[in-house]
Amino acid sequence: MSVHNPIWTSISLLLCSNVFMTFAWYGHLKALGNRPWIIAALVSWGIALFEYLLQVPANRIGYSVFSVGQLKIMQEVIGLAVFVPFSVVYLREPLKLDYLWAGLCLLGAVYFMFREKF
Repeated sequence: MSVHNPIWTSISLLLCSNVFMTFAWYGHLKALGNRPWIIAALVSWGIALFEYLLQVPANRIGYSVFSVGQLKIMQEVIGLAVFVPFSVVYLREPLKLDYLWAGLCLLGAVYFMFREKF
């Protein structure tokens, strides 16, 4: 595997960007729950900047080998894969069977978006 493989580079960057974005969107619920919403919004915006610094190159690199629809579905799958452990471990939310059903629906979406490559 080449170090400059656009598929793995894009996936890796999307994975990292989703970690930042999950913290930007939901981390403040625990970490800044007692602060005014404007503080949480500004902190989240700062975290989101790092997410964009990863997400934009991920999509530009990925677009050389994937369609925009494929990139979006990959982001959704990665987003759920990051969100579930974050929700359970960091926010201490119960693990729900609904995550499994959502994941299965996303697998259907993956099939339809990538079936030409299968």
